[in-house]
Amino acid sequence: MEFLLALLCGFMTAASVYLMLAGNTIRYIFGLVIATNAVNLLIFVAGRLPSTRPPLVPEGATVPPEPVANALPQALILTAIVIGFALLSFVFILFYRAYHATGTVETEKMRIAEPETEMHATESSRSEGMSA
Repeated sequence: MEFLLALLCGFMTAASVYLMLAGNTIRYIFGLVIATNAVNLLIFVAGRLPSTRPPLVPEGATVPPEPVANALPQALILTAIVIGFALLSFVFILFYRAYHATGTVETEKMRIAEPETEMHATESSRSEGMSA
């Protein structure tokens, strides 16, 4: 079971990298969501799955009598979910503002911060002259 979950983590990471490199901000957001879920699943798999009992120690004992669930990965996943939600909220607001400012979701067409200069104009005229 752990092997299948590790394989799923790898697949999710590959899919998220593919989406984040696509050049479309909507795909980037979906890739970011998949990446955060892949990291959460990776932390869950690293915490060992077989033991499902809560980490309770009986009175008078110093250690639990049976194997128990590790509480640290559960706390890390809970923290990662909260951080991932905050990051996702920020990215949605940033996407909304960028879309309204530029009118496009394609990252190559978002050139407000990079105005057309003389150097860019001469480079584009050279490339047009070479292709003709």
